[in-house]
Amino acid sequence: MQHIFLKGTNGITLLMLHGTGGDEKDLLPIAKQIDPNANVLSVRGNISEYGMPRFYKRKSIDVFDVESLVDETHNLCDFVRKSSKTYQFDCKRVVAIGYATGANIATSVLFHYEQAFHKAILFHPMVPMRDVDLPNLKGTKVFIGAGRNDKMMPNHEVEELTQMLQSANASVEVFWTDYGHQLSREEISAAKAWYDGKEFDEDLLILDDEGDNHV
Repeated sequence: MQHIFLKGTNGITLLMLHGTGGDEKDLLPIAKQIDPNANVLSVRGNISEYGMPRFYKRKSIDVFDVESLVDETHNLCDFVRKSSKTYQFDCKRVVAIGYATGANIATSVLFHYEQAFHKAILFHPMVPMRDVDLPNLKGTKVFIGAGRNDKMMPNHEVEELTQMLQSANASVEVFWTDYGHQLSREEISAAKAWYDGKEFDEDLLILDDEGDNHV
């Protein structure tokens, strides 16, 4: 998989997974904001949709090709394992950070692998698949950033995903904005506070309207 690896100093590795039409460079500024001392493994999706990179095929705008999603989930996990040997980082200290399609494949990894990530930050995710038995996610911490007016990601998807993850014993924190599908500075700031184990203060957060990738 095309990727960028940046060596850090604290032993944590941030796995960055972009949205549709993005690439391995898109989320590097966010990685720096979340943890400037971590390793960064930023990956480009293997699937091309009308020339736009993404992590799995879909049958329509909001209907995933589940077979493709499962195949690419395993491919991503294999790639991370191989990369851990190549770049000498600890697979048990990987934090997934994904946006839209990137958040969905990160969620799919959680659905298929026990203790796959130490933490996961999911910006604007959906339920990647249903009728699947989730592994025991005890000890896994998940942050979900969501927009109440996100037409790409209905509110009930976030609520259902939260319930599914919690039923598998994951610890889940959901941060809502009143905006749409764009990745905002507001939720990035909240994710940073959550990552650092701090309480986030909504009054101190600032909205950034830039960015509008898709599921």
